Amino acid sequence: MSTDRYTSPLSERYASKEMQYIFSPEMKFKTWRKLWIALAKTEQELGLDITDEQIAELEAHKDDINFETAKEREKIVRHDVMSHVYAYGVQCPNAKGIIHLGATSCYVGDNTDIIVMAEALKLVKVKLVNVMAELAKFADTYKELPTLAFTHFQPAQPTTVGKRVTLWLQEFMMDLEDLEYVMGSLKLLGSKGTTGTQASFLELFDGDQETVDKIDPMIAEKMGFASCYAVSGQTYSRKVDTRVANVLAGIAASAYKMSNDIRLLQHLKEVEEPFEKNQIGSSAMAYKRNPMRSERIGSLSRYVMIDALNPAITSATQWFERTLDDSANKRLSIPEAFLAADGILDLCLNVVDGLVVYDKVITKHLMAELPFMATENIMMDAVKKGGDRQELHEKIRQLSMEAGAHVKQEGRENNLLELIAADPAFQLSLEELQSSMEPSKYVGRAPRQVQKFLEDVIAPILKANKQLLGVKAEINV
Repeated sequence: MSTDRYTSPLSERYASKEMQYIFSPEMKFKTWRKLWIALAKTEQELGLDITDEQIAELEAHKDDINFETAKEREKIVRHDVMSHVYAYGVQCPNAKGIIHLGATSCYVGDNTDIIVMAEALKLVKVKLVNVMAELAKFADTYKELPTLAFTHFQPAQPTTVGKRVTLWLQEFMMDLEDLEYVMGSLKLLGSKGTTGTQASFLELFDGDQETVDKIDPMIAEKMGFASCYAVSGQTYSRKVDTRVANVLAGIAASAYKMSNDIRLLQHLKEVEEPFEKNQIGSSAMAYKRNPMRSERIGSLSRYVMIDALNPAITSATQWFERTLDDSANKRLSIPEAFLAADGILDLCLNVVDGLVVYDKVITKHLMAELPFMATENIMMDAVKKGGDRQELHEKIRQLSMEAGAHVKQEGRENNLLELIAADPAFQLSLEELQSSMEPSKYVGRAPRQVQKFLEDVIAPILKANKQLLGVKAEINV
């Protein structure tokens, strides 16, 4: 690691080696050479005077890139593509005259960008599916554990721990749907020429329109894509980058929501993210167990959500067939969005895989509020014994206020059940009231909802992606 210049935290701290490789110079320039070979083979197959020997020479040097030669050349010509055309030609003297024939810089630049994003989306999908699998296991394990639910972060009707987790899981499922749609819609630019008209290829093939029609489909097939975009300027539409970045921003938003909930639960001491044996929570307060992984998820997620504005603005401000004000922005915004999203998903995997549930604390918090939530059932039981529903409703309202004051103003335990038992209008003993305080009676269909959601919705997704399962996350710091 260099200590005398800036290095990106995304590389040093957050993103995996796999994602870093996808956006590495090696991946980029090897892909350029694959594209030049695909172009040469296509042109040969369509009748241009390109020999098997020339293509074999290109194939022989597709992976041993002479980076220093390209770097020195770029100092002279100030053009990255032509520097690498030159460097490839140095290694392939017999084929140097046909490298990049008829193409513009965007042939390698833009097609590589699409290929790289496609590979990066595949890795994102792997990690997203594994996060979903871990959440599904967790939801199933705790589908019947009653817990206090909140609206406005105020105590509301009970739910179960597993049901709450399905809310996180459902949002990640939506992200997977968006990701698969965008992955399936990606196409190559192909070889469209300087303004997208393919004029150079029409010249190469003596005005033969039918032959030029075949170029893009043949290149796409060689590079593993179904097709190329039908029309373009010099570049593929930057709207494509916007769609990709929005998928990553969606994943970030889902992760942010989950991590925020976990942070709140850790404050309540109900659920806790993993905390390693020698981990230090605070330099001053040795007892602290901070939710640092969940906090990092939130921190990185904010970055990805805001970064999605970059491709959107770039797309909106491209002039006519192209301007170059996209280039510097693309070099930052797209790789960094993927590197950060990769780090987020690794953290999510790590957190969900090691979540600790404190069921006794959960039950204690629930039981402190349950008497208020059970009042409707209590009122119905009293009506069955001959009470007046409207009169009992008013009494419960008054007694609830009194019990609330007992808790809030005096800092004592909830005594609502004792107050109700002491009121003859209810004709219910304290023992009868306490026997109705079984939390599972108040969670509605939550356990069943979890079971149906996992069986009917999530299980088919995990089955369809079973070859992707089994990934474990490595956290650098």
